[in-house]
Amino acid sequence: MEHLKIASDNYVAFTFFIGTMAMMAASVFFFFELGNTSQKWRTSVLVSGLITFIAAVHYYYMRGYNLSTGDSPTFFRYVDWILTVPLMCVEFYLITKKAGAKISLLWKLIAASLVMLVTGYFGETIDRGNSVLWGVVSGGAYFYIAYLVWFGEVASLSQSAGPQVAKATRVLAWFVLVGWAIYPLGYILGTPGGLFGIQLVSDPAAASHAMDIVYNIADAINKIGFGLVIYSLSRNED
Repeated sequence: MEHLKIASDNYVAFTFFIGTMAMMAASVFFFFELGNTSQKWRTSVLVSGLITFIAAVHYYYMRGYNLSTGDSPTFFRYVDWILTVPLMCVEFYLITKKAGAKISLLWKLIAASLVMLVTGYFGETIDRGNSVLWGVVSGGAYFYIAYLVWFGEVASLSQSAGPQVAKATRVLAWFVLVGWAIYPLGYILGTPGGLFGIQLVSDPAAASHAMDIVYNIADAINKIGFGLVIYSLSRNED
């Protein structure tokens, strides 16, 4: 299994390895804490554990794929995102449900996240020649989610759900605005369209490596961070 060893200068594989271990450690923590979590927040903490567990499994396979082929595991990454990102959106519904959030809000968040991911996948893999167009559509769905959590229904409901829920929602909203913005950066680095038609990285291999590193760091920060905010809410909210 010589080909599966991580070379000291293989930063892409190293971030996949760190991502796998970090996500798995977070999953163990969230699952073990379920028994110490009050009933009304147990589902939210469970979802946090599922998000990081799904990511850990995918990162394990993505690390092996990258080491074996040297290629970016784009397909596996989007399979991971198509499962975990909607679950992250579900968290907003769960924490505002007690303030009257309706099922329609849940479907809005899930639908927007799916549009964001499917169009991003098209731009990165299937129709790279029109990556700017697909990126704009994907970005529109992202900004719609950001609007909902900053100024729309999620923000409004959180204000009537108590100070702790409002505080947690605002922190999660920052994750969406700042943390999720790292993904468009990876998209810009890794697609031919670049930034409005300007390719920022001339070497395709270097672009792919840069994209993977950016995505890996963003995933660890966002998914584990999301879960820790929910966990903190479950301990602070009466």
